[in-house]
This record gives sequence, structure tokens and C-alpha cells, in this order.
Amino acid sequence: MSEKLSANEAMKTQSDGLRGTLKESIDLDNHTGSVRPDDEFLVKFHGMYVQDDRDRRAERIAKKLDNLYSFMIRLRIPGGVISAEQWMATHEISEQYGTGTLKITTRQTVQLHGLLKHQLRPTIQAFNTAKLDSIAACGDVNRNVIASSHPQISPLHKQIHAYADKISTLLLPKTQSYYEVFIDGEKIYERSSEADPLYEDRYLPRKFKIAIAIPPSNDVDVFTNDIGLIAIIENNQLKGFNIAIGGGLARTHGNPNTYSRLGSIIGFTDTEEKTLKVVYEILTVQRDFGNRVDRKLSRLKYTVDKLTVEGFKKEVENRIGFELEAAKPFSFSERSDRFGWEKNHENNWFYTLFVEHGVVKPDQKQFLIELAQLKISNFIFTGNQNLILGEIADSDKQKVEALLKTHDIEKQVSALRKNSMACVALPTCPLALAEGQRYLPELVTKIEPILQKYNLTNDEISIRMTGCPNGCGRPYVSELGFVGTGPEQYNFMLGGDRYGERLNKLYKEKLTETQILEEVDFLFKQYVNDKNENETFGDYAFRKIVN
Repeated sequence: MSEKLSANEAMKTQSDGLRGTLKESIDLDNHTGSVRPDDEFLVKFHGMYVQDDRDRRAERIAKKLDNLYSFMIRLRIPGGVISAEQWMATHEISEQYGTGTLKITTRQTVQLHGLLKHQLRPTIQAFNTAKLDSIAACGDVNRNVIASSHPQISPLHKQIHAYADKISTLLLPKTQSYYEVFIDGEKIYERSSEADPLYEDRYLPRKFKIAIAIPPSNDVDVFTNDIGLIAIIENNQLKGFNIAIGGGLARTHGNPNTYSRLGSIIGFTDTEEKTLKVVYEILTVQRDFGNRVDRKLSRLKYTVDKLTVEGFKKEVENRIGFELEAAKPFSFSERSDRFGWEKNHENNWFYTLFVEHGVVKPDQKQFLIELAQLKISNFIFTGNQNLILGEIADSDKQKVEALLKTHDIEKQVSALRKNSMACVALPTCPLALAEGQRYLPELVTKIEPILQKYNLTNDEISIRMTGCPNGCGRPYVSELGFVGTGPEQYNFMLGGDRYGERLNKLYKEKLTETQILEEVDFLFKQYVNDKNENETFGDYAFRKIVN
């Protein structure tokens, strides 16, 4: 007897191309701010999540009221680049329909929170007018494709970066339900035109993530993705890509069958046609062999380990019709963003703005809207939740500097703070067990005197925090990692390397803030006293503490 498929599988196959009863949920169900249970799953494929304000749950229950539901919308922006006009549109939409807060994610896009159900359609329509969409930004499909963000790292950046859009377009679902439900508002698409040889009517067993790294930078944490493409450059020519498969960080507390895994390199492709074909067929292997019974075990990493790396590679090669070449040598020597001013090979200027945990603060919002109105730069979201203002001509640099000064934007912060990352967590994420982005700035403030004590203020130590073990803030590839286990309690992870090529390990469980600060003080003291010359904190902790 075959195992019973998860309930989500039936929702997909019976959804009429991801339409479900979304129109009825939005137009007719005025008794709730949410949508029907099946639609709550399907709406993710259109780039949205149903959320509620968990800070107000108890109050609402006491008053016998429904949860205070709202929606988060995440845009699909391959490679994370938008124009000044699109930034202005996004700003205006967030002010009109959301909470006014723009959140830059770890996948080079932005999220708007706090949208009410009746605002979904006008919000999507406004984005559509700005030539932006949220198609496949969530759900069991390929999500936003990310790529190394700073053009200064390579003269070939533009050529390589273009692959993000090519891959995103190649892997988009064929259904037109997004337009029918949220933009046109009526059935105008023939179902026969929506035949989808990639996703069929099953889609993928779970979400799917792709990243493109351009050495020496691993700002995208390429090995944490289902597919990682590593650009190989020789003599200022793109030779092709090393291809890694099976990265993924999410775990479940108390479930030893779940684990974090870094991607395994299976080979090299030397042409665009071959690269796109390999990427496409990796998805079909996951579609056909991925676990559709237990969603906790359904990511590509588990499929790779079930088939073995070599077995998975052979299946891909059977489908593409050629053998992958041997992987080429490469090295990473940075993962942080390049803050401040940098000039690329075309003599254009780029300014990287530190945006703590991706939350654009009011003074930054005002600076950015005034800059956008000048239409002298584009806006590039980074995989580290920061924002690059790019393609600024030499003659326009002074205008940007004047705005930076007017709004007092260039504030000095510690290297630890600049290398911090946190997920949204409470109050909106339904999976959060503890705080994330609301708390990490406060914790860093309390760690900074310890850094000063040991003369480590300028040490580029990475610190990351998530409110649950799913790892959206990538804490498992940081030097200091904190994973929420309950209110004000975190598992403390140590020993990740500086460039995202080694997972960290559990050091101590369920620590409170006081215990975390005591441990950090102890660890930094040991590090300063015992480290080898030029040894990073992560390498020291791996060598001496957790290995």
C-alpha cells in the first residue's frame, strides 16, 4: 500500500491552476479578515501569506473577536534590482495599503506587511502598473532567484546577474490565475493555454530556492540553496558555472530526521543552454522523487540524500542528455556587503546603505524617496538585507552625498551589527517561538561593550537570529547563531566559518539573555587569548569549542 499524500497535495491538484476559491474568499467572506483554509495555502503561490498580530491575540480572544488577520505580500525581483520609479511606487503602495514599513528580505526582495483582505486586489494592481509582481514569491515552486549583488566584484557582474531573470522566467508557473484573481477579476484565460510541463498540476513537494554566487563574494550564501550556481571566471571571461544541489537550513525542534545541509557540487556547465537545461531538470527530478507525504522531509536536500548525490546526478544527466563536466576551482574570501562608496569598471558609483535586518527606518525612507525622485540611481537589494544605490554617474555623486548629509544617514556602527541578520519572527510570523528582528538590535547593543572590552569592535564576526528552527535568517551558517526555542530562550550555535562554507554546531541549549551575554564574554576572552594569527572567531570556535 502506498503512503498517503499530505493534504497539501490534494489542494494543489484540485485547485484549478491555483485558483481554488480565492475569489469567493476575497469577495464574499466578509465575516473574517482571513481566507478559507485551502485558500490560505494557495495564496502563498501568489506571493502572499496570511498573518495575524500575535501581540493582540489574547486581547482579541478575551473580547471574543476573530484574530486580527492581515496579509504579507512579497515581490518577485530576480537579482534584486528595481528602478527609481519602481522604488517610488513601492513606497507609495506601502503607505497607502500596508503598515508603511518596507522590509528587505534575505532573498533580495521586499515584503509589505499589514495589508487587509480588501486591499489585496488594489495592491497587486498597483504593483502591476509599476511592472512588479509577486508571482511565485512563496509556495511550492521556484522562488525569487538571487545573485551576488555588488557590481564592483567583477566586470562580468551584469552578464552573470542576468541569469537570475532568465532562470526566474524559465521556472515560472504557466497558470494565469494570478492575473485572473487579482488583476482582471474574471475568467478570461483558456485552461488549455496553461499546460505546464514543469510543474504539471502537482507543482513541487515544497519551496525551491536558487542562488548565483560570483566569487570571491558569497553574499548569497550559495550553499544554503536547493540549487547554487557558482560563476567560474578566467581571464575576464565567464567560463560557466559549478552547480551545487541540496542546500537547505530548516529543521524542526525535537525531530532528528530533520537537519541543515550545505549544497554538494555535482559538476560544471560551460554554456547558457546547458546551464538552464540542468537547472530545469533538477526541478523535474525533485518534482518526481521528492517526498509528498511528510512536508517536513520534502525539501530537495532530503531527496538528494535519499537518492545519494551520485544517484541524483545520474538521474539529472539522463534527463539532460549529456554528462556534467568536472567542477572548476574557485574560492570565496568575502560574504559581507561593501558599505559606503565603490566605483565599478564603468566608472559608475554605488553606495551601500546599512539597513538593520532589512527594516527601512523613517529617516532612511525619507532619504530614499527624495533620492528616487531625482531618478539618478537604481535600487539593489542585497542578500544581507541591505540596499545598494547604484549606477550613479560621477556628476550625480555629489547630489547623493548632500542627501546623505541632510538626513544624517552615515552613522557609525560596529562590524558585528553590520554583519547581523534576523528574520521577521514575532509578532506576525505564525511559526515564531521567540523574537527575531525586534530583539537582535537590542542584544547586539549589549554585546558591543564586550567587543570593546576585548578590542573586537572592528572584527567582522557574523551574528544571526531566527525566532524558530526554520532558519530564514540563515543562523546555521553564522559565527554566532541564535535559534528561538521559546519566549526569550535561544539555542546558541557556534563554529560556522566566515564565508558560508561550513555549518555551525549546537553549543548550548535554551539560553536566556543573561546566559548568552555571559557565554559571549567567556568565548571572546578565550578567542583573544588563544587564537592563531589571522584566525577568525568562527574558525577558532570550531577548532577549540564545538569540534
